[in-house]
Amino acid sequence: MKFMKLGSKPDTFQSDGKNIRYVASELASDIIVNIGDVKFYLHKFPLMSKSACLQKLVVSTSEGNGDEVYIHDIPGGPSAFEICAKFCYGMTVTLNAYNVIAARCAAEYLEMHETVEKGNLIYKVDVFLHSSIFRSWKDSIILLQTTKSSRLHMCEEVKLISHCIDAIASKTCIDVRKVDWSYTYNRTKIPEENGNSNGIRSRVVPNDWWVDDLCELEIDLYKRVIVNIKNKGIVSSEVIGEAIQAYASRRLPGFSKGDVSRSRSILDTIVRLLPAEKGSVSCSFLLRLLKASVSVDSGEMVKAELVKRIGQQLEEASVDDLLIRATDGEATMYDVHVVHKILEGFMMRDEDSKTELEDGNDEIPEVRKPGLDAEASKLMVAKLVDGYLTEIAKDPNLPLSTFVGLAEMVTNFPRPRHDSLYRAIDMYLKEHPGISKIDRKRICGLMDCKKLSVDACTHAVQNERLPSRVVVQVLFFEQVRANASSGCSTPDLPKAIRDLTAGVSYASSRSATTNTEDSEVTASAEELRALKEELAALKLQNGGLIDKVNGDTKRAATSRMKGLLSSKRIFSRIWSSKGGQGENSGSDSSESLGSASLEEAKYTPSRKGRHSVS
Repeated sequence: MKFMKLGSKPDTFQSDGKNIRYVASELASDIIVNIGDVKFYLHKFPLMSKSACLQKLVVSTSEGNGDEVYIHDIPGGPSAFEICAKFCYGMTVTLNAYNVIAARCAAEYLEMHETVEKGNLIYKVDVFLHSSIFRSWKDSIILLQTTKSSRLHMCEEVKLISHCIDAIASKTCIDVRKVDWSYTYNRTKIPEENGNSNGIRSRVVPNDWWVDDLCELEIDLYKRVIVNIKNKGIVSSEVIGEAIQAYASRRLPGFSKGDVSRSRSILDTIVRLLPAEKGSVSCSFLLRLLKASVSVDSGEMVKAELVKRIGQQLEEASVDDLLIRATDGEATMYDVHVVHKILEGFMMRDEDSKTELEDGNDEIPEVRKPGLDAEASKLMVAKLVDGYLTEIAKDPNLPLSTFVGLAEMVTNFPRPRHDSLYRAIDMYLKEHPGISKIDRKRICGLMDCKKLSVDACTHAVQNERLPSRVVVQVLFFEQVRANASSGCSTPDLPKAIRDLTAGVSYASSRSATTNTEDSEVTASAEELRALKEELAALKLQNGGLIDKVNGDTKRAATSRMKGLLSSKRIFSRIWSSKGGQGENSGSDSSESLGSASLEEAKYTPSRKGRHSVS
């Protein structure tokens, strides 16, 4: 720590109790200076020789035939006045980062300028500040911290705070190759500094070497330092974002109800300090801020800003990040509404990108992770939403409309598999066993049975919570997939099955289901069991075909054709009663299912059987 000694005479200030200070001298004191509740018994001449303020006070006191003056509002109080008084007497005074601000402000108050005497206290303190304190990283931060205990308006008047802030900000902007690790003090020493490498330092100074030290500052001073750093335009937005994350981690966690107001002020300031550049802070950090803003009841503008930023980089989030607890009084466990807004922001981001491309603007700012295109981002967000739906589905108070509404937002997002969506749907059906048949059809219509993996299909065909028609669809597509893997084509199927697998869109399906709850055709347990046996047998036949590569492939294909024709008769029995009415053609089909063809099964149904007449 830097320090400066002033004066050469011995310090003869002594105390008589707690509230009396005097100078041990042969001359009797001729003036009493009251600083708060402390009395200083001093001499007029040395004080008046360096302080214009004391000159005025002594003159006014003499006119009243008194020898006592009162000073109640001097910056730094009795201790700061004592430093100034010792300087007037020429006694030894030691200044450092802890007391120099108080001494400087007290000297300003006492008007200890050069016009009173050359080499006065104000001049000497300013030289010390600019030649030593402001050049030291550690001392600059300590000095800035001491301003909160001084009279800030006096510090502002003499521009001490602004000079100190600029000195700190300038040091954060210098080339890291010129940074000496001794600048920082909130860190653990590296082995090289303990003499383990013969004094040779091989560790490179990181760009964020200053981040932890600034966390010691109060929020108002921290804000001014960060703004100054940003205005210089040298430090990258990523490093500034890291500094803000470090400060938030230090200041925000664990706040109690007693300091909610202070935490809200800190949070609001942090949000305003966030760099404008996308990706400067992690999406996880933004979501933690959003959760905190809900806890401390921040303003809507703060929440809206966080929601907007999160939507710009939603693909980086995790399911746990999105689980934001609902406020007291809400029926649901989680705040699904805010996640809906975030998802809207993500979709708006891509719409804006498309608009700029259509307008011929090739210089679109990158808002995604490096290396991620729009489709990859959508794929990640779709997976994220599926996981989020699985978690919120456990809430017994979650309305079906809320679940479906969120799922439908990502319906058109690319998803090679619907296993995660199926898991979410199954979880909802499990936690809400009392929902109607119409609602079961509606929620199951979100998934495409063709996009279920083998494991998911195996689970689905045994899932008693699913509507029977969905089970039939799963069985059929599993059979088609097994047959296609063997190299055989799918034979012609009845119109009712073609309508089931590729007949109608999701919209017409939902319209049909709302007409009557009895429109579902339920397959009997025996028929479903027969279908399962057919599927298992076909899988075994496929395995035999793979093992007998050099066998009679024509005979194996004929055998598989007979198996599929057998299941065709089973399907025909299930749907023969209402196969021609068309209302059974898609009430459980998803949009992607209804619009897809059976090209993967090498079969193209007639277009006349593709539309519902409901």
